[in-house]
Amino acid sequence: MNEFSIVCRILGTLFNRAPQDPVLQPVITMIAEGKLKPVWPLEQDALLDRLQQESVLSAIEADYQALFTGESAGVAVCRSDYTDKDESEIRQFLVERGMPVSDAPVDQFGSLVLAASWLEDQAAEDEVQAQIKLFDEYLLPWCGQFLGKVEAHATSGFYRTLAIMTREALQALREELDID
Repeated sequence: MNEFSIVCRILGTLFNRAPQDPVLQPVITMIAEGKLKPVWPLEQDALLDRLQQESVLSAIEADYQALFTGESAGVAVCRSDYTDKDESEIRQFLVERGMPVSDAPVDQFGSLVLAASWLEDQAAEDEVQAQIKLFDEYLLPWCGQFLGKVEAHATSGFYRTLAIMTREALQALREELDID
């Protein structure tokens, strides 16, 4: 797994799973103990420091629930909530590339970032073009709205910082695709 994939996996998982989820616990612990910063491939040290300072699990859990879960969620997490397009186009795109998908919506922000990691890890012949399409057509057109709402509605500094960090990381990752 390369740096591109690692960044996508960590960011996607932070948005896709509740903080108390056992899959996410090691990542939260790494952040809280300052162990993510030395291995983070992007130049985001100040944001990683802020994320570490704001990594109080009870506050993160409460914020996650208020932001992303239930009918009273503060922030919609699906592309279809921000555009007039349903998720079927993304589903078809991912299935055509061999990605296993469940019945859950595939156009959730965290799921799309994780899909970028999956595409990278598969190393198909058209991997870079598929990633560019994922970023340009399915992720970047609406992620600014989504991340802006996360910043505006978050009550903890953790998710406000994560939104800023993710915005910068996605821009850097997309630029990296042009270099490859």
